Amino acid sequence: MVDSGEVKETKTSESSSPASLSPAGRGARLLSLDVFRGATIAAMLLVNNPGTWSALYAPLRHAEWHGWTFTDTIFPFFLWIVGVSMTLSFARRLGRGDGRAALLLHVCRRSAILFLLGIFLAGFPRFDFSTIRIPGVLQRIAVCYLCAAVIYLFSRLRGQLLWTAGLLGIYWVLMKLVPVPGYGAGVLEKIGNFAQYIDSIMLSGHMWSQSKVWDPEGIVSTIPAIATTLLGVLTGRILQARVAPAEKTAWIFIAGNTLMLAGAVMSLWLPVNKSLWTSSYAVLMAGLAANCFAFCYWVIDVKGWRRWTQPLVAYGMNAILIFVLAGLLAKTTILIKLTGADGKPVSLARVVFETAYLPLASPVNASLLYALTYVALFWGFGSLLYRRGWFVKI
Repeated sequence: MVDSGEVKETKTSESSSPASLSPAGRGARLLSLDVFRGATIAAMLLVNNPGTWSALYAPLRHAEWHGWTFTDTIFPFFLWIVGVSMTLSFARRLGRGDGRAALLLHVCRRSAILFLLGIFLAGFPRFDFSTIRIPGVLQRIAVCYLCAAVIYLFSRLRGQLLWTAGLLGIYWVLMKLVPVPGYGAGVLEKIGNFAQYIDSIMLSGHMWSQSKVWDPEGIVSTIPAIATTLLGVLTGRILQARVAPAEKTAWIFIAGNTLMLAGAVMSLWLPVNKSLWTSSYAVLMAGLAANCFAFCYWVIDVKGWRRWTQPLVAYGMNAILIFVLAGLLAKTTILIKLTGADGKPVSLARVVFETAYLPLASPVNASLLYALTYVALFWGFGSLLYRRGWFVKI
């Protein structure tokens, strides 16, 4: 593994490769967590790169507003994984004598790199800073990682529980009770909600281009997203417990189902909404992530069924690198213009889709095939890095 964005070759002998590590060993790497991270990144590529946004299967779209689909699970899953990974990594480093100040410096450096990578993706290739989008996926990961890390490093279990509940509660109060000028309190529509109001003041001209007046990774909605990360931290604490792996699995399943039930009950008063990242959404998604991970942990690290995992590990071991390069490739193929049959400029992405994929299937299936090509392409790239033992850790 490599810190600070440097690439370094790591030997992957039978004794050191991720697939050979045992969950029972002290400081051992959890293969199931790499697999779960890899599956999440692969799913992110699948939903981010359709052949055309006008022809998609319903699960591959975000919910129009309230509610959720498969696509709406991906980002909170990744934030939850950040929390779990951070807990295990920090515990190892504190156990070997690293100080909290050194860890905090490490966290600040990584957060800054992630945030700047997000700005780079948003600005590429023109970098017009007068209109560049400031929020984004990597930017939110950076902020959530930083805040959750500080809470983890300087509080105990009780404090972490209180911070998680407090963040969810503060957001609920802001969204339901604080009046927005011209709209009043408790508005949860696209326009007039408290999160949109704050974004319009603080991020004017620097928001998501498709909305212009609100941002799905905006300022206020980042508050419960931090809680999502902290719920991953709390799951990491279960993994650190000195009990049998089978018992850990059971407790993670119990926690996951409890959170899903709590999220469903909370949604009666505050609807599940990914764009607003409502408290009910944060809790429901963390519960679903816990259940999915518990299954992976049981199958891979407890039962030892690992032969099928390599493709997903290849994604999981270089997750951020693959996400960034996939984003750059997608933008580049859209920005490169060719001359269409009508003599008008058309993007390279559209030409490839219409000439190579549309003749093969209906629009919705051709669009899916195009997205699957992205998944396959970056699986090949990730596998090459994995076989060579090159792992990039921001």
